[in-house]
Amino acid sequence: MTRLNWGMIGGGEGSQIGPAHRLGAQADGNFVLAAGALDVDAARGKAFAQKLGVAEDRAYGDWKEMLEGERDRPDRVDLVTVATPNNTHFEITKAFLEAGFNVLCEKPMTMTVEQGEEIVRVAEKSGKICAVNYCYSAYPMVREMRQMVRSGQVGRVRLVVANFSHGHHGDASDADNPRVRWRYDPGMAGVSGQFADCGIHAMHMASFIAGDEVRSLSADFASTISSRELEDDAMVNFRMEGGTVGRLWTSSVAIGRQHGFDIQVFGETGGLRWASEQPNQVYYTPVGGRTQIMEKGEGSLSDEAGRLSRVAIAHPEGFPLAVANIYVDLADAIKGETRDGLPLAVDGLRSMAAVYAAVASAQDNGAWVDARPPMFQ
Repeated sequence: MTRLNWGMIGGGEGSQIGPAHRLGAQADGNFVLAAGALDVDAARGKAFAQKLGVAEDRAYGDWKEMLEGERDRPDRVDLVTVATPNNTHFEITKAFLEAGFNVLCEKPMTMTVEQGEEIVRVAEKSGKICAVNYCYSAYPMVREMRQMVRSGQVGRVRLVVANFSHGHHGDASDADNPRVRWRYDPGMAGVSGQFADCGIHAMHMASFIAGDEVRSLSADFASTISSRELEDDAMVNFRMEGGTVGRLWTSSVAIGRQHGFDIQVFGETGGLRWASEQPNQVYYTPVGGRTQIMEKGEGSLSDEAGRLSRVAIAHPEGFPLAVANIYVDLADAIKGETRDGLPLAVDGLRSMAAVYAAVASAQDNGAWVDARPPMFQ
């Protein structure tokens, strides 16, 4: 199998997300790390890239140098991952798309709705893939839930309840930690803190499983630690185009909760439940029947769940392999195969529109507002 050349921007030594991308991209032999601009400190980034096996002439000091260095190479990278701070995503993603590169961008894809719409247009014009790392949607059992909804096993979806809450930013004495502080700094994070950081994962998952898009929402934001400009807790009610009702709670001050991402789907004829801390299992309850525990690796699961499972039943496949599944779908898409589970620029745009709608609603005492991007209204 010919491996695709992969380049990474950001995600340097000590970063939170960098290792997951490096493990994920290379887990299945689809990609080889061929180029990188891994750190805001040029020398440190070059040294780390070479430590990872990148050739000296492809270990770049910054993303602009990488763009120029890769643009005309006959063996240039087939995919660029953007894993830099939020406020740089738009500029880098746009530049590489315009230069004809496929891009995987960390979320949020952009800082504004207008930027999101521009990325969608640029991606369409370039003919290249612009994917967004909503990796939780790539867990095998999440794909199983989606297939069950699609096949009508729970009937029409009436209600989705999503939650992404943790307590790791709940210590006020740690509020100035640089790894924490930027998430509540408008200059770095944008107009929203916790909802833009974690809540949009849960909202994307709701749409992904239900097969519907958010039309309107009502939000309540709170900054429970007074030094924070942006919210660290949010409650969002939403309505989908097809009539599904949604409830979403997201928090970073829920001390005692660790990762805390779970979702429940309630249909006319059954209900489903999945939690990221027990990702191998889905709880399925048919109306009038007993709750069943479905396990990753069972022979009766859908082809989609089986395709993205690597190890036998009862063996866990965690977060890095969920990221790896995004790269599996990307590799297939780059080679011309259709993978409709791959989160794309339009998903990143819808998330940013929801962020701005939630901010507007919270500022207006929870008023219901249109959550759709202008180009889809």
